[in-house]
Amino acid sequence: MARYTGPKCRLCRREGEKLFLRGERCTSGKCAYDRRPYPPGMHGLRKKGRKLSIYGIQLREKQKVRRIYGVGERQFRRYYQMALRMPGNTGENLLSLLERRLDNVVFRLGFAKSRAQARQFVSHGHIRVNGRRINIPSYLIKKGDRVSVDEDFISNPELVAAVESVSSSAVPPWLSRTEPFSGTVVELPTRIDITHPINERHIVEFYSR
Repeated sequence: MARYTGPKCRLCRREGEKLFLRGERCTSGKCAYDRRPYPPGMHGLRKKGRKLSIYGIQLREKQKVRRIYGVGERQFRRYYQMALRMPGNTGENLLSLLERRLDNVVFRLGFAKSRAQARQFVSHGHIRVNGRRINIPSYLIKKGDRVSVDEDFISNPELVAAVESVSSSAVPPWLSRTEPFSGTVVELPTRIDITHPINERHIVEFYSR
């Protein structure tokens, strides 16, 4: 599956808001969005503030959520189809599925400074689920799963810096980090656990056209 490997700050500028794709850099003075809060490209300033159509609003919301979680279009559509078959609200089911991705859980537990870094840790085989090494970032965790860092990787400076920068109290309530390098899935995430401003109704409407 193709994955975006270009400048991540460009994505924030395109969506017109901070997506926090680069960890601490997004809250520092180096953030490109703070310096150029308009769409990228030679006509970016001209596009700033342009009114979008209903379709444009729905598309931008879908693209924003895709970029936050680092998911490709084909995989994102599969998540939507899964959410559609689940009981309850489709939009909330979709966000819950995205939150349950292993790379997101590693990020939420504070083992990485960004989802991109968490994805790399998982892909390189540094993360275990219930003692079993999992190298699939899209692996969906379940209630009661224990997510831990491989012992051989505990001394990695990037990991240590991430763990030290995130206190256990900052971990969302559906997760529990009782030890520095391991955590447990206490409950499955719900809509209230997602604090980023997302309007999932627009995504459902986009795919329901």
